[in-house]
Amino acid sequence: MADIFTKEKRSEVMGKIRAKHTKPEMIVRKYLFSQGFRYRLHQKNLPGSPDIVLKRYNTAVIINGCFWHGHDACDTFKMPKTRVEFWNAKINRNRERDSNDFLRLKKLGWKVITVWECELKKNEKDKTLENLKENIIHIDVKKNMEF
Repeated sequence: MADIFTKEKRSEVMGKIRAKHTKPEMIVRKYLFSQGFRYRLHQKNLPGSPDIVLKRYNTAVIINGCFWHGHDACDTFKMPKTRVEFWNAKINRNRERDSNDFLRLKKLGWKVITVWECELKKNEKDKTLENLKENIIHIDVKKNMEF
């Protein structure tokens, strides 16, 4: 099926897609703040500029869009039927970059938690956010127990 937009219109539409301050990111940020967590955003001095950095907990939270990061485990990710080679290459580059950033953060001693866009849909959101909170607190308790 051919694209329904002209090349110029498609470029305009794609140009409006944000990398920062996305709806999934805002959901997680508002929840963490309401739970008393304080954080920094998009720390450029860390690999991959994680979306949320909780320095006190030595934790980086990365919020991934299912399409852009190729989340195979959900219904949100569907490979486009046009320009398949382009999209395969793009999504594979994103996955590879994500993996490298994850490993680099781990080597620097950071705990990394990934939240997927599909995990923030209505029926999953509360459970996902509670799990996120528990993972952060568990990490902090574990850190404080080390002597």
